[in-house]
Amino acid sequence: MIERPRDVYVVDAVRTPFGRYGGALSATRPDDLAAGVLRALVDRSPDLDPARIDDVLLGNANGAGEENRDVARMAVLLAGLPVSVPGATVNRLCGSGMEAVVQAARAIALGDASIAVAGGVESMSRAPWVLPKPDRAFPARDQQLYSTTLGWRLVNPRMPEEWTIPLGESAELVGAKYGITREDQDAFALASHRNAARAWREGLYDGEAVPVEGVELPRDENIRDTTSLEALAALKPAFIADGTVTAGNASPLNDGAAALLLADEAGLAAIGCEPLARVRAAAVTGIEPQYFGLGPVDAIRKVLAKADVAPGDLHTIELNEAYAIQTLACLAALPELDPSVVNPRGGAIAIGHPLGASGARIAGAVAHQLAAAGTGTGLAALCIGVGQALALVLER
Repeated sequence: MIERPRDVYVVDAVRTPFGRYGGALSATRPDDLAAGVLRALVDRSPDLDPARIDDVLLGNANGAGEENRDVARMAVLLAGLPVSVPGATVNRLCGSGMEAVVQAARAIALGDASIAVAGGVESMSRAPWVLPKPDRAFPARDQQLYSTTLGWRLVNPRMPEEWTIPLGESAELVGAKYGITREDQDAFALASHRNAARAWREGLYDGEAVPVEGVELPRDENIRDTTSLEALAALKPAFIADGTVTAGNASPLNDGAAALLLADEAGLAAIGCEPLARVRAAAVTGIEPQYFGLGPVDAIRKVLAKADVAPGDLHTIELNEAYAIQTLACLAALPELDPSVVNPRGGAIAIGHPLGASGARIAGAVAHQLAAAGTGTGLAALCIGVGQALALVLER
């Protein structure tokens, strides 16, 4: 007999301020970033016996550098948690952090765990170059290094060429489908910076942002309070000569970590605190890789149907801003969503997009916003390179 799935609660959610590429967090190893948010979660729940944590799942999109050898397990050990606490690392590229949350929630719902930690980490600054092994021994010619910071590398020649174009070119394709203008994108980017700056200024991130040991970083490093439409308009297209995507209306490269503490009813009793929100439903979908930015459209429709939630009932939406052009295209394809509740505290264009951490950041952001409101339903969703998307519905 199959028991009814258990309710899963988001007990707490934390993240580091996100650092810019080569910036304040570039000297901090990704396993140390991950260990820091794990330690913070445990310290913020003093009644929690860390040995009660059944598993730690962390997302990571790279895995080629210092986060190799299962960064989740390394973070458990570096955080000083009991050696009995296991850890596993998952990779769904940009969705890795949310994938970790979904997998941990599923384990709790099925009774395989009672308390779990899920999140993600990425240091794009410290992503290494890789040197493939040569086809034969003792090659006489120069060998090529590949950067693992972002995007395609070591591409299988059997892949159709249109699937493996650069992400920025893909974003331009998505925008062309919906007629998203350069002016639309720059205005969206400006709003992201202003909303993020206001949220930090008003203390709205005080309940979730935790410091990184040995680093002075009071807020997300990429936020530009003083930018303007004129400054954004002066930037040149970044990917194609007559394009509209620029460094100003796209998410930057970043470093950071995020983590959520999840539990069932018994776990809540052991932790001894009120949860932020409850997990209602999750959905994952696929799309043609060159249109990856539109992935959230189907994922959002699917998760809202699973949760039996009408778009108009959403109190807050976190839609990850990989590019302004793809976020706007998703909103154009989903006119039933209310743009005024999307990314109310800024999005990835201002805050940053450390790949493995972003899905956990937006899931935690929705949980904190629902807790602040005291009631409501929220949605977190993001596009994923190579043509996927994840969406998660939380309620309070």
